[in-house]
Amino acid sequence: MDRTNENTLAWFAICLAGVFLSASSAWAETVKRIAIVWRHGPTEGTIEVGRGKLVNLTSVARPATVRGNTFRHEGREEYRLHLEIEDSGAPFGHAATLVTVSAARNPFSFFLRDVHSRFPIFLPAYGVVVTEAEDLRSYGAIAEDLRSRGLLTGLQEIENEPEESFESAASKTRSLKVPTWLGMSRDIRIFAVSERLDWIQPRFHGYEVTLPETGDRPVRYQFLMGRGWGPRERITRRLEDGILPILRGRLDDGRITYEFTAFVGLEGKPPTALRGTHFLVADGYGRGHVFTAEQRKRFEELRDTELNQPEETILYLAAVAVNRSRAPAYAFFKSVWPQGVAADQWSFDPGYGFSMYRSGRVFAVSKLNGKPLAHDEVAILLQPGESATLEVYLPHRPIAKERALRLARQSFAERHAEIRQFWQQKLARAAQIHVPERRIAEMIRAGLLHLDLVAYGLEPGGTLTPTIGVYTAIGSESSPIIQFVDSMGWHDVARRALTYFLEKQHESGFMQNFDAYMLETGAALWSLGEHFRYTRDVEWVRQIAPKLIRACEYQAKWRQRNMREDLRGKGYGMLDGKTADPEDPYRSFMLNGYAYLGFRRVAEMLESVAPQESRRWRQEAEALKKDIRTALQEVLGRSPVVPLGDGTWCPTVPPWAEYRGPLLLMADGGRWFTHGAMTSRDSLLGPIYLIFQEVVDPKEDIADFLLNFHHELMTDLNVAFSQPYYSRHPMAHLRRGEVKPFLKAYYNTVASLADRETYTFYEHYFGASPHKTHEEAWFLMDTRWMLYMERGDTLELLAGIPRVWLEGDQRIRLDRAASYFGPLSLEVISQLETQNEIRATVTCTSDRKPRRVVLRLPHPKGLRAVWVDGGRYDARQERVVIENFTGKAHVAVGFQPRDRSRRQQQTGTSARDAAFAARLLRRLLHAPRTEAAGAHAQAPHASVDDRAHPLQVHAPLTAGDIVRVADPVPETGPAPTNFAYPSHERWKPPKANLYFSMSLGAPVA
Repeated sequence: MDRTNENTLAWFAICLAGVFLSASSAWAETVKRIAIVWRHGPTEGTIEVGRGKLVNLTSVARPATVRGNTFRHEGREEYRLHLEIEDSGAPFGHAATLVTVSAARNPFSFFLRDVHSRFPIFLPAYGVVVTEAEDLRSYGAIAEDLRSRGLLTGLQEIENEPEESFESAASKTRSLKVPTWLGMSRDIRIFAVSERLDWIQPRFHGYEVTLPETGDRPVRYQFLMGRGWGPRERITRRLEDGILPILRGRLDDGRITYEFTAFVGLEGKPPTALRGTHFLVADGYGRGHVFTAEQRKRFEELRDTELNQPEETILYLAAVAVNRSRAPAYAFFKSVWPQGVAADQWSFDPGYGFSMYRSGRVFAVSKLNGKPLAHDEVAILLQPGESATLEVYLPHRPIAKERALRLARQSFAERHAEIRQFWQQKLARAAQIHVPERRIAEMIRAGLLHLDLVAYGLEPGGTLTPTIGVYTAIGSESSPIIQFVDSMGWHDVARRALTYFLEKQHESGFMQNFDAYMLETGAALWSLGEHFRYTRDVEWVRQIAPKLIRACEYQAKWRQRNMREDLRGKGYGMLDGKTADPEDPYRSFMLNGYAYLGFRRVAEMLESVAPQESRRWRQEAEALKKDIRTALQEVLGRSPVVPLGDGTWCPTVPPWAEYRGPLLLMADGGRWFTHGAMTSRDSLLGPIYLIFQEVVDPKEDIADFLLNFHHELMTDLNVAFSQPYYSRHPMAHLRRGEVKPFLKAYYNTVASLADRETYTFYEHYFGASPHKTHEEAWFLMDTRWMLYMERGDTLELLAGIPRVWLEGDQRIRLDRAASYFGPLSLEVISQLETQNEIRATVTCTSDRKPRRVVLRLPHPKGLRAVWVDGGRYDARQERVVIENFTGKAHVAVGFQPRDRSRRQQQTGTSARDAAFAARLLRRLLHAPRTEAAGAHAQAPHASVDDRAHPLQVHAPLTAGDIVRVADPVPETGPAPTNFAYPSHERWKPPKANLYFSMSLGAPVA
């Protein structure tokens, strides 16, 4: 070693030692002085310090008492405590000092390291501030300082932005390309087609097909149209008609354009002859499936028969090359060939156009322009406007030559027409939903067929396995699939899918079908209860009641095992067990929320069948809910608060009762990264589920906390990371009437996770599990709730639609949509371009129709209606409320006085009248605030009433109270509108009416 290297190493060692010494110094224990300031008393409690030591506690205010770590203040004025705490010095991780204020009211915790006078820990919901002791400002001064900075939380920023749209979301999110699955529904013999249309893979649902000819390895067939990979990607794809499981593709390759069509049908019979696959065999070919010993035995008995049917499913493919130039040009095709199989293991027969393995079995039949393909690679010179068509018929597994000869006689056009009709007839039996946004309208119908494509079972009435992506059915992940199918009126399909969970139920009552997930029982019971809400099928409930009761008894015993005194404060009475892939066997809020939903829905179902059992499970549900809420309050107090974007701080909650705070803050240590994100356990499996699961009311303070800290820590564009549809915060926003945050999540999630061309979803952003119907079904359920949602005896319509859906002369229509209240129809016609009004008709005539209907009709520009027919208008929420609904209602809302358009057409608008109106408006808006707040000031009206009269404007409303004023429109004629000026002098403008559209309070979006 030379001297230069020795000197370098010595210097490096000195620097490294300095780093270690600096780190040790930074972590050295120090005494930190802080102050806790309450806006007002009384208050009392204790101070607890973890990974540190309380050195001194003193009270500044009187009367107050401090003994040890306890404090008590009887007065109602501001109250200040000073604390001296020995800090561990750890800047992060589980060694950081954590302080808990165990107050009798609003307990909270914070990391000592987070206390800073520049950004004090400010908890306005609790009326408390934590700052450095040297910061002598009052609570009010600190609050005013933070508010004066004009900072906003993430959710407040969304409220200040324009409403989200798909186009806006697509411009700033990733665009995933997803392989397309093609099949016939019910039958697990399906095919995957690549994003570039260059390979085809036969599958038994979750597993690739293996063949003896390929050494029992998965087989994939390559395919090529055009010249091959190049510097530009010129392939586009689309479902036929935008909705059918028939894949259309286009490749622009120089002068030649290739049009690709692929679908799956039977070998010789029409699609109506579809038999399907026994649900248990389908279950066994879904990844992650769990069988009991009895189920395993039955699967093995059925497997060979189910997989070896007289007819194979066939992928029918046609590629049409067209010369769109003005000169001759070559088109190129290469028919399918097995990837990774040696050339001597297969051959091509030019006499028949057969591609065969050495075994003699045919794996493809190819035709060019209707005749057997003479060579598996061809170059064809096409004159301008001329075309050539390559057809490939690919059996799911290779077939004998005699069967291939029969297959070669099939007509692609006839098969195509049959399969189109097959899928169209399925859609015709479902509810019809039309929305103005074409993409969303197509995704609703395409999504329904995507769910159906992978619901496997024997036709016409056998049990169905509602699979998800490559996986088998799961009680939790299959729930939105079944519920959307129900909401579209396919009650028979939903019932058959629910039967899967009943047939696979263990003798103990437990339901578990996937990889040791413990939450399936409650989630499956919830879906069973939702089906009953749609159908009110009492006889069906009577038949399955023993299974329902057995499942509830299993959960009740599970609860009893956790009613131990040592679990007080750690999830007493809550179920324990893993909820998803991570091995977290804790008392999680998600698991217990589903158990609560299960108890509640079973109680509803049994009410008319077994009243005593109904009461029993209702009581059990309420007891569990109480235990969940107790645990929630306990962890809320001991979890560290976190900062929000507006300078305030927010309490937090962990995903389970045994931890302190969000796992990603690591207050109690551990390693929590999973599935591509640090946030997964907290966000996707966390406490925000309790709002969705009806344990926490959406309007409670704790719901505010859950949504705020979740948004700040665990979302981007209000979308969760990794597997975002597991996060149920969009529904929480919708139930709270927060349309902008809902739409922010709705559009950015679908734009980033679904294939924008074929509408198929991935599970994760990193591309795991294509055709993931769990994700697609949550998108569909969010869309359903956006359009219609039940709340007790109230039907809420269009609660989350974007404003642009009512632009111009557009329509929204629901026909035969299934609801808790029976079949529902709605037609909304926007006539804003021609009449400046919106009209709607609501029909729900069943004997369980809603008592109340709430119809939201947002104006695209945020204007409020000046008249309404058919109900009471709530201007703040832009809703028409129809009380005592009789089964049918007609509603109309207008955004200008009824006769305004007619008068304008008859008389026109003079410049003199317009100038007068402008002067009058200036006088009104420049009224002095002091006079406006005088003794005769009147409180503003909350909304515009139903009468078609001009809105009276009172000058005591100051300019600061007026948020939006419509353009003034002067009209000739009498003047019924009076203006009360600050001098309280009543004055009528001559020969003019001046109409204002105003909203009072929060700005209109």
